[in-house]
Amino acid sequence: MIRIERATRKYGDFTAVDGVSVEIDRGEVVGLLGHNGAGKTTLMKMLTGVLEPTAGTLSVAGNDLVDQRTEAQRHIGYLPESAPLYPEMEVFEYLLLMAELRGVERSEQDAAVVRAMEATGLLDRAGQPIRELSKGYRQRVGIAQAIVHDPDVLVLDEPTNGLDPVQIESIRELITKLAERTTIILSTHILQEVEAVCDRALIMIGGRLVADDKLSTLLATDRVILSVQSPPDDIEAALRQVGAESVEDLGPDPRSNGSRRFALSAPKGGLVPRLLDFARERGWTLSAIGPENRTLETVFKELQHRHARQGVA
Repeated sequence: MIRIERATRKYGDFTAVDGVSVEIDRGEVVGLLGHNGAGKTTLMKMLTGVLEPTAGTLSVAGNDLVDQRTEAQRHIGYLPESAPLYPEMEVFEYLLLMAELRGVERSEQDAAVVRAMEATGLLDRAGQPIRELSKGYRQRVGIAQAIVHDPDVLVLDEPTNGLDPVQIESIRELITKLAERTTIILSTHILQEVEAVCDRALIMIGGRLVADDKLSTLLATDRVILSVQSPPDDIEAALRQVGAESVEDLGPDPRSNGSRRFALSAPKGGLVPRLLDFARERGWTLSAIGPENRTLETVFKELQHRHARQGVA
């Protein structure tokens, strides 16, 4: 459905997107994440035909975004970070205009607008001027204009930016509903957003794609977190005797005075029972022990640290 091959975009001497390659199949919900300035928005603008790549290729449904831009854009719905709304227009009137601009047949425009409003919960706001809507409902109008032509691919750039918690939850539920029939690429710097609605994550740092995998794979871990009260000086060497392949000192445990936390890696598993027996033999007092609670924030920090050391970020 979507193919990106070594896409690069430069602004003078500055490289905003650097050799990104990725394929996205029909029906996937993919989170594109990274801090501000990571290159997310530039990549999405190239993917929607708003910007041309300096090098590389991008295609949607087999149509190149440069050579066959109009045909490719027929398959795409796009919500930019700032939705292009006309506040003086009524919701139905605005969406009817968008349907015409998107190439919907005139005889089908009314039905297309009604379907888009129904999908986004806007039917009871059809005759209301956009300027009178809350920010959450204006965001719904932005999504409605992106789906009014029933696209195969929906590209959403920071869809919950500036919304309150209730509005955020409402937009997330809407995205989940739309995902039942549409391929969705969701760009955000809010990591919890990806965990809430996406199956797969693409992580960008400094214009480069540094991770691309299923969330279940990215969040999988073989690490055990151990908190020991008043640990001996030789504890790291001792933990390796138990079978830990690596030992990382995480510093003082904020939840237990006098305890220190360690992250242990043991790909072969079975480490916790051995640690309990070993601690009992050594007379250690354990404050806590268990599998690492891995989140996208954890993954992102690890990637940032790794690429900072390599001089990438």
